[in-house]
Amino acid sequence: MPTAYLLVSHGSRDPRPEIAMDRLAGLLRHKIQKYSPSLVSGDTAITLDESFVGTAYLDLNPEPLHEQIRKFSKNALSLGYCSLKIVPLFLLPGVHVMEDIPAEVALAQLSLGQEIKIYLQPYLGSHPGLELVWVKQLASMDLDGKILLAHGSRRPGSELLLEAMATSLGAVTAYWMHPPSLESRVQELVTSGYHRIAILPYFLFPGGITDAIAGAQEKLKLLFPEVSFQLADPLGASPELADLIWDLVKQ
Repeated sequence: MPTAYLLVSHGSRDPRPEIAMDRLAGLLRHKIQKYSPSLVSGDTAITLDESFVGTAYLDLNPEPLHEQIRKFSKNALSLGYCSLKIVPLFLLPGVHVMEDIPAEVALAQLSLGQEIKIYLQPYLGSHPGLELVWVKQLASMDLDGKILLAHGSRRPGSELLLEAMATSLGAVTAYWMHPPSLESRVQELVTSGYHRIAILPYFLFPGGITDAIAGAQEKLKLLFPEVSFQLADPLGASPELADLIWDLVKQ
């Protein structure tokens, strides 16, 4: 059954995340065409179009997510696709992942009826391979302390996977929206004798918050002049990330 794919992220006023989303959709499109020729050829005659992998946004979009899904589904139907898989590109199972997106998908499915079947795939942060992306970054760094810095979530239990990942990486966690803060974690590590500290922004793409993290690092350099700080890049629209998404859509 020919399947279309829709990547859903939070949305931002900063143009960089949308550019990265488009690039990631392109990487996934290439991977699907390479490894699943049955989706684009064979007995079922369908008209190929780049829209079989698309992007949508939960917030900061002129249209609500369910309407974006409905329009994308209609376009997919016109091209011969019979089902749609949606992948939430979120790193924590917060309110957006567990409540908001499922509700929007349900609204879209209700509007579309039986015309197309929508499948909501696991969110990106649930993939165990995400840790390996950080391992690859850390391998090139000379450090003795690591801080995994995430946005944070108000939903109870949503940070357990992140805490487990930090433990596996030999890191401590900090959060942008609630304690423990980045500065407090740095103070703890410095007190414990660490002087080469990596800050790992647990974010998908560059944007306003990652810019603010870079600014916070500059302030930390002034507060702790004896410490060498290394700021890692956010995950980014990489082939490695496209591989993880491909695993999720195959489920």
